[in-house]
Amino acid sequence: MRLLTYILCLSLFTTGAAVAQSGYFEDAYRFSKTTPAGSARIMGVGGTQWSLGGDVSNLAGNPAGLGFFRTSEASLSLGYDLWSADASYLDQTKSYRTSDFSLPNLSFVGANPKGVLEKGAFKGGAWGFSIQRIANFSNEFGYYSDKLGESSILDFYLDDSFGVPENQIENRGLTGLAYQTYQINPITVDAAGKPITNPREYDSFVLGLPFQDENIRQEGSASQINFGYGANFNHKLFVGASLGIRSIEFSSKKEYNEEFGDQPLINSSLFESLFINGTGVNLNLGLIYKPIDYLNLGFVLQTPTAFAMNEEYEASMTATYDGYYFEPEDKILGNETAVSDIFMSNYGLYTPFKVGGGATVFLGKHGFISADVDWVDYSAARLSSRDFNEGPDNQVIQDFYGSTINYRFGAEGKLENWRIRAGYAHMGDPFFDNSGFDQSTQQLSGGIGIQFDVLKVDFSLVNQNFNSLYRSYKVLDNNGFNYGPLTEIKNSITSAVVTVGFNF
Repeated sequence: MRLLTYILCLSLFTTGAAVAQSGYFEDAYRFSKTTPAGSARIMGVGGTQWSLGGDVSNLAGNPAGLGFFRTSEASLSLGYDLWSADASYLDQTKSYRTSDFSLPNLSFVGANPKGVLEKGAFKGGAWGFSIQRIANFSNEFGYYSDKLGESSILDFYLDDSFGVPENQIENRGLTGLAYQTYQINPITVDAAGKPITNPREYDSFVLGLPFQDENIRQEGSASQINFGYGANFNHKLFVGASLGIRSIEFSSKKEYNEEFGDQPLINSSLFESLFINGTGVNLNLGLIYKPIDYLNLGFVLQTPTAFAMNEEYEASMTATYDGYYFEPEDKILGNETAVSDIFMSNYGLYTPFKVGGGATVFLGKHGFISADVDWVDYSAARLSSRDFNEGPDNQVIQDFYGSTINYRFGAEGKLENWRIRAGYAHMGDPFFDNSGFDQSTQQLSGGIGIQFDVLKVDFSLVNQNFNSLYRSYKVLDNNGFNYGPLTEIKNSITSAVVTVGFNF
């Protein structure tokens, strides 16, 4: 079972919401969230695709759009991401940059339209498959301060150890490692000086506040293999469905340090390593209706993705002392280390369903204007496991997260063989009570394309901006407020995508 103690969430915690320490509730949001993705054409118009047809992105977007294909198409996209994170802690800023090459989309669509003279409402359709990257987890952030912190991770260890018998404390995750490295120690005598058998309370001979720094490096992505079909009825109604097989790989490496002055403990370091992979399945249903020739209306329902997840976690801790004499064990403390076992667990994750709609207005042969809106309730995500008690995390999911309304606008202009595109997208803040800290995402995009008889090349440039909060550990005061280290992070992701498509 994972023992992660960091909490990526709101700056204010209620006592009830702060009881979960496992971090699985973070997975529920991290692996449920997707951003507008697809071909460079779709990315250039802000990710709008609920009512647009005839693009390979329809396989993961609105599969009804496959019914617009009159010729078959093979498509390949190449991408480059630059993730910038500016972290601020105690009014001190540290900047990080992470870059990543990717294969955002690989698709094939086989069209089978009926002839012009063939009778019947059914006018044919198209099937297809694609491999599409839908999320990028590769980034780095952290903080460093030359100001004393307002708490110490020792405070967390002491809170977490309260009431745990000494003969069980070594199995208490990170708190057990702190015990093994003498950062917390049992109170072995009572107020009258009598020995306590198997004590349940602890203290620390380290009293001051430390300088703190931390570095978190995350890697991985989520991809989806799609198989879909879209049908055309009288060139008015298009319906489609696609099956998605989603895969996730995610890893995180953390290093947290504290440095003390004029204390027996010179410094301490905590290292955590986490690896998660999983596979899930979902179903995507959609329709597009053309009430008049220059207007498309689209509707999409995406079912929850049912994941089977696997993870491995381990941690190690080092504490360096200045030769402090620890009388209870008649021991001179120097460089003390402790290493956890490798913890492996399996769990199920069910992401929220998504419902969306959109409209596209065509400006004759000069281009189009398109808009999408969709609704996602992140509080509906659920965890299940036989390896750990998922109840506290599911409660935090319900308490922390809420529903979001996401919307996108995009336009394309045509000039002979050239296409010029621009778009905007807004992904709502998923936190139920953001306490005045907005964590929504804003996206601006643009692109160009050129189209020939059998070849088309598209390029898009996309910039996403969003803010996030990170807490290294939790320490609650009498009012349930977490005064552990709080870092504000300004994120900016710039993505470039090139798509090459062949019609035949």
